[in-house]
Amino acid sequence: MQRTEPGKITERITLLGRRETCLYVVDGGSESVVIGGGMAYAAPDLTEQLEAFSVDQRKIRRVIILHSHFDHCGLVPFMKKIWPRAVVAASERAGELLSDPRVSESIAAFNREATKRAGLEEKAGEMGFDFTGVEVEEILREGDMVRCGEVNLEVLEVPGHSSCSIALYLPEEKALFASDAAGVRHGGYYMAAGNSNFDLFQESLEKMSKLDVSLLLGEHFGALDGEEGSNYLKRAIEEARKTRRMIEESLRRTGDTEKSADEIAGVFLTGAPEGFLPRDVLRLVAGQMVRYIAKTMTR
Repeated sequence: MQRTEPGKITERITLLGRRETCLYVVDGGSESVVIGGGMAYAAPDLTEQLEAFSVDQRKIRRVIILHSHFDHCGLVPFMKKIWPRAVVAASERAGELLSDPRVSESIAAFNREATKRAGLEEKAGEMGFDFTGVEVEEILREGDMVRCGEVNLEVLEVPGHSSCSIALYLPEEKALFASDAAGVRHGGYYMAAGNSNFDLFQESLEKMSKLDVSLLLGEHFGALDGEEGSNYLKRAIEEARKTRRMIEESLRRTGDTEKSADEIAGVFLTGAPEGFLPRDVLRLVAGQMVRYIAKTMTR
């Protein structure tokens, strides 16, 4: 079952944010961590939800960014402001990217535009949730264990969607916080998202599929539990293969990466449910994947 509404997923895990931009609080007893960096305009929702779901903010010790795309770290400066003692953690590559002023300004621009589309510009001024940059204070690497009170979160490096992607696994809940490293899904629709490197994206899916997972937690459109959660990664692997074949066939037919990118974006738009992802984002993702796969076909 897909769980898109904010609230308790399990006794340890609470979903916060909006259905299109999700983050999670993991309560380990004496300590808690926040997983996911969301979009800046979710700040009003976050503040209301923290109170509504009785989240003990005094226990929050970390905010963990799973990758550095604009829609996965835009809320971090606001969270750092309300929880100054919480350590911001991410992969080494994410730390490098987020320290680049050009990357930071791009993230800020995308978040400003999203705030404007949401009609929350005045609220941003009142609450101060504009993106102002992120300093990564703790580097997470493959095999690290992130202590969260009485439980540990296992770190996996899962590049492919981005060069900086990591996932977190909580064995006690058989829960995988995969962000977009496992693709993006909503209802019955799935989109492979091997933006950075499609080869590594597929390898990361295979890697995550070796885990005992019954709860898959994404940062778009919430969590999957039950049979859907258990079977998700198998489906993601097959859908990624189909997407790759589709892109390769398009490239052979058109002989042009831009034409194929338009074609693939059209397929995404046709199949996606309303409100899935903005048109410009789908075109961007399609273009990145097409250009990468085109290079692999000329090797």
